[in-house]
Amino acid sequence: MGSGGQRRALAVIDIDGVVADVRHRLHHLERRPRRWPEFFAAADDDPALAVGVTLVHELAATYDVAWFTGRHERLRRLTEVWLARHGLPEGPMAMRADEDFRPAPVVKSELLATLRDIAPVALVVDDDPEVLAVIARDGTPVRLADWVPRSATLARAQDVDGQT
Repeated sequence: MGSGGQRRALAVIDIDGVVADVRHRLHHLERRPRRWPEFFAAADDDPALAVGVTLVHELAATYDVAWFTGRHERLRRLTEVWLARHGLPEGPMAMRADEDFRPAPVVKSELLATLRDIAPVALVVDDDPEVLAVIARDGTPVRLADWVPRSATLARAQDVDGQT
């Protein structure tokens, strides 16, 4: 929060592909049947993406940080512990409901609406161009996290399988 307890505008940050490197666990999804439990269990071992972590700290100097992710709600505690372990700021976290398998652009636009109830959104950072295209339609500033090559496997998981 800003000085005097007043809430500042939010910088809303995605997790996978922005601050967490999921590439080491994509092999669980590359053939059928996809091994979703193993994919999610390995999230605790994601390396931090230095570029994303630095960006979040820079944004936190001006904005309150909020997180939104296509990860399912059942991964909340694992995700909170991972963020803290990597020195990332606490903030509200909007997550996909456990039984929600809709495409990421649909889910994340709804998650963003819940965060807008907390404070105005100054910027959204995500690695999914389709998510950002939907969000930018209302004039919300966006930034593409392009520091990790976009994986077709991850894109399918986000936009087709509705899993992350």
